Amino acid sequence: MNPALTGIWEMIRAESGGEHSLELLALRVELELTSARYTVRFGGQVADRGTLAVASASSLTITGTEGPNLGRTIPCIYQVAGDRLRICYGMDGTAPEKFASPAGSTNYLATYRRRSAEEFAIA
Repeated sequence: MNPALTGIWEMIRAESGGEHSLELLALRVELELTSARYTVRFGGQVADRGTLAVASASSLTITGTEGPNLGRTIPCIYQVAGDRLRICYGMDGTAPEKFASPAGSTNYLATYRRRSAEEFAIA
């Protein structure tokens, strides 16, 4: 596992099929990554959970074990830059080749900001 991925990430931008997903930002989406698991929370409530396998320095695969992605395997590419994380999810099971979610695509592109220890303690 890339240690730079571990932590709690707050979604700050989301795009699907070429459209911005502003409603997701209103739900206060958080992504928690550990060495082998992921958890997605909407407004503090667990909405999706599963396993996480890092394939390389820029790709990973998630497999849903609870929630709407139960039984789905989703290949992703990712990029960490400071306190920002971008993940492009191949929702159709095909690994994305670039960080994009053009119209007609099933790619889901999300940008997250790492939550600091102070923010986590306050929440």
